[in-house]
Amino acid sequence: MSVVALAIDALLPALDIIGITIGTKELADNQLLITMIFLGLGIGPLVFGPISDSLGRKPIVYMGFLLFIVASLICIFAESLEMMVLGRILQGIGLSAPRTIAIAMIRDIYSGDYMARIMSFITVVFILVPIIAPALGKFVLDHYDWQAIFYIQLFFSILVSFWFWKRQPETLIVEKRIPFKLTILIDGIKEMMKYKTTIGYTLISGFVVGSFMVYLSTSQQIFEQQYHLKEEFPYIFGLLAISIGSAIFLNGTLVLKYGMEKLVTTSLFAFFGISLMYILLFYNGQNPSITILLAFFGMQFFAIGFLFGNLRALAMEPIGHIAGIGAAITGFISTIMAVPISTYIGRFVKDTTLPLFIGFLICGVLSIIILMYLKKSAKRKLAHN
Repeated sequence: MSVVALAIDALLPALDIIGITIGTKELADNQLLITMIFLGLGIGPLVFGPISDSLGRKPIVYMGFLLFIVASLICIFAESLEMMVLGRILQGIGLSAPRTIAIAMIRDIYSGDYMARIMSFITVVFILVPIIAPALGKFVLDHYDWQAIFYIQLFFSILVSFWFWKRQPETLIVEKRIPFKLTILIDGIKEMMKYKTTIGYTLISGFVVGSFMVYLSTSQQIFEQQYHLKEEFPYIFGLLAISIGSAIFLNGTLVLKYGMEKLVTTSLFAFFGISLMYILLFYNGQNPSITILLAFFGMQFFAIGFLFGNLRALAMEPIGHIAGIGAAITGFISTIMAVPISTYIGRFVKDTTLPLFIGFLICGVLSIIILMYLKKSAKRKLAHN
């Protein structure tokens, strides 16, 4: 899963340079190099998830890495925005295999709060990459060219594939495999629709990921263009990644004590409250000092850190019997929601960070509405039983 973070975050310091090389007209067009890989990450699971329930988990991971290698070569030799976007979408489709199958493999072996704990520890490793990836990207830019960033991604994907082949056993035993049919996707969607909690937590995940993607795609623009911190950007990005990582690490312990649902509820209200506080303080559109902005980002991302793994685990909990297709469809829905959300809000982040926090607030409100509906439904069901 960490190769996904490397493919996204190592490129951040190079967005403006790549934009000049491939002839982008506006700064906002450079955001497509981030958001389009997420589009691929959303589409790919619909193919890889169902096949993994039939063929097993490991072969699908190899297929994904092979496609990622081909897509990386397309990006290296791209001379236009269109070719670069194509390469990034294909990179996302390829990486959706290890990303989705990793979640399905966890669900093959674990369930409940313990599954959330395992998800937390895996996500901590996943978060370690964004801490160093932008600094790695900047180091490469300072000594080579932007294409070298893609060569490094190629190297790590081959290394990880070998390690995965050598060390990771297959988790889906033959007896539990589902024969592949063209209707498997439709059957999976029908099965998923029976579970309100799966749909609800997937929608919340879409809003949370979408709002966070706005930050990912605009962070270089905010820190380099608005705050003129080009040299400091990789270190600022890494510092904020630590904020998410520490929350995810804490979640591994707290989830066994308080449960996933309580942590998600508390974190969503914190996410909403922090956004509202920022908007009330800086509604005039003037950016605050960098210290204040980082404090708000740090608090916001700490709240988000408790949401990522728990939301996916809560969505996956009722559908362990179709873990592969379940991980695929939930991943597809949340990502397909996130891409237009981030693309739309990102267009407003030009001279100030205020639109980013307005986006956080709206996504937070919609998520809380869905959460309250799920809680009421659960209470009615309990009373009925």
